[in-house]
Amino acid sequence: MEKFEHEYKAEQIQVLEGLEAVRKRPGMYIGSTSIRGLHHMVYEIVDNCVDEALAGYCTHIHIIIEKDNVISVEDDGRGIPVDIHPKTKISAAETVYTVLHAGGKFGGDSGYKVSGGLHGVGASVVNALSTWVEVIIQRDGGIYRMKFEKGKTIEPLTRIGDSKQTGTKVRFLADDTIFETLDYDYETLENRFREMAFLTKGLKISIEDLRGETPKSAEFHFEGGLISFVEYLNKNKEKLHKDPIYIEKDGEVPVEIALQYTSSYSENIYSFVNNINTIEGGTHLEGFKRALTKTFNDYAKAHNLLKEKDMNLQGEDIREGITAVVSVKIKEPQFEGQTKTKLGNSNVTGIVQSMVNDALGNFLEENPSVAKAILEKCISASRAREAARKARELVRRKSALETTTLPGKLADCSSKNPDECEVYIVEGDSAGGSAKQGRDRKFQAILPLWGKMLNVEKARADKIYGNDKLNPVILAVGAGIGSDFDISKIRYGKVIIMADADVDGAHIRTLLLTFFFRYMRPLIENGNVYLAQPPLYKLSKKGMKDVYCYTDEDLDRAYKELAEKGIERDQLGLQRYKGLGEMNPEQLWETTMDPANRILVKVTMEDAIKADEIFTVLMGDDIEPRREFIEKNAKYVKNLDI
Repeated sequence: MEKFEHEYKAEQIQVLEGLEAVRKRPGMYIGSTSIRGLHHMVYEIVDNCVDEALAGYCTHIHIIIEKDNVISVEDDGRGIPVDIHPKTKISAAETVYTVLHAGGKFGGDSGYKVSGGLHGVGASVVNALSTWVEVIIQRDGGIYRMKFEKGKTIEPLTRIGDSKQTGTKVRFLADDTIFETLDYDYETLENRFREMAFLTKGLKISIEDLRGETPKSAEFHFEGGLISFVEYLNKNKEKLHKDPIYIEKDGEVPVEIALQYTSSYSENIYSFVNNINTIEGGTHLEGFKRALTKTFNDYAKAHNLLKEKDMNLQGEDIREGITAVVSVKIKEPQFEGQTKTKLGNSNVTGIVQSMVNDALGNFLEENPSVAKAILEKCISASRAREAARKARELVRRKSALETTTLPGKLADCSSKNPDECEVYIVEGDSAGGSAKQGRDRKFQAILPLWGKMLNVEKARADKIYGNDKLNPVILAVGAGIGSDFDISKIRYGKVIIMADADVDGAHIRTLLLTFFFRYMRPLIENGNVYLAQPPLYKLSKKGMKDVYCYTDEDLDRAYKELAEKGIERDQLGLQRYKGLGEMNPEQLWETTMDPANRILVKVTMEDAIKADEIFTVLMGDDIEPRREFIEKNAKYVKNLDI
């Protein structure tokens, strides 16, 4: 290996002082400098307010997105301490905003019993990554103010008046030299703060967006806590029992759980630790699942509800159709996993399992009609699981007898490296033919589908195996489905849905995305699913290279640019593409498949709760929520085929 010719002595060791490290490596502290990281800045400040609520001192948090993307967060908690810190020799408030890992969340004698912050770096990180921050504190009979610019103090904590109130108000402007955008998404913030209010019973959170001609606002206040949360999650679903089952117990580890069964076939369990969404689960979720399986099996056997003497319901049978929220509060949580959102405290499993065993067992005994309705669904799910197993084995046997386990219509690529391979799922045989001829055979595979496929929102897994539309997708991806899905076995790093830019194409995209979300969710979570963007228009003129436009805005821009070159609109031929099949192989490659030119939209899942709601509304049985969705969003439709 070639040596890097450079001095390597003490003076080459760089020491980043104060908050310089945060500005140098912002992604280490907030994940990214994209809009996701921008939102994380708001969450950090609001989390501090929620900690005051968890401690019993804050009742209202008010968030404002001001016109120039300044964020204001105000609470009626105790106010950050203003006395001099014994170690830093500056005010405690200034210490919190200028020193990493300074806060009231560490050690046995800290200011909080439990805290939502993971690392205690929230306030100082927001300060470091902002153009300016202003903090106003009311406590101890006074009003205090301090100001910062890019993490540095420009106005130390100063008493500016008297007040009998308490609380903290923080205003900040994120640094546009660090973040890719300062344009906050109101709906994303609204969803997050609704979730926070559900998890903190009695806390009121209000948000205002003063940008735009018409200000937006929302207020969340749920005395029902997790019961209200589950009712919200199931608002568009048919319930098996009217009221959610609620379990709550204080103690060494306070546990709060709400659950309700619906007629759907999907399992939706959300877990939280100190209001942090533990998307990877952990010991609290494990304890809940074990207790659920044991309690329902014990009840079913005790009341002779299982036909076969030795029959046991599996966990997945019992969780079919469940919506549950599991929330625990832990003094010192230990987080594991890739995203540090998996609880690792081993003692929590037994605590949750024991509590749920007792409380749920008592509930079932006291509510036999609810118990019977749920168990009938569980037993039906068990039969369907067995049918799915047989169907799966039949598919495997059939594949083993054939020369290949891949679907017959799949035109595979020559490379076997999933990191470079991609499969286009294409609507229709004619488009599939063009795609096969136009592709790069080394790394691009083509799987043509035809006709409308199964809506999995209304079907169990046993209906999916052997389905002539979905089985080719399962075989091509190669990683199984449902609980058997193994992301390490995927054959293609990119699974690209390529459908016509019309209503039918949109429907096919939605059906496929519903399938991926319900039965191959890790594929979306891992960032493997993409939507191809074929052009809507082609502008042509003899002697001129064709111009492809992907949106109406692209078309208007192209007309203007060509006019500047002396080519007027009436000199141009305009073709509106109704389908992929109208393009020849060269055009399809150039516009939609060539990595150098194509536009791919990665399908991401910022909010699983919101995604579940959308799929339920669009693809579920209940018509009324779908009608309301269409009426609300019809004004945004630009291209509608009639």
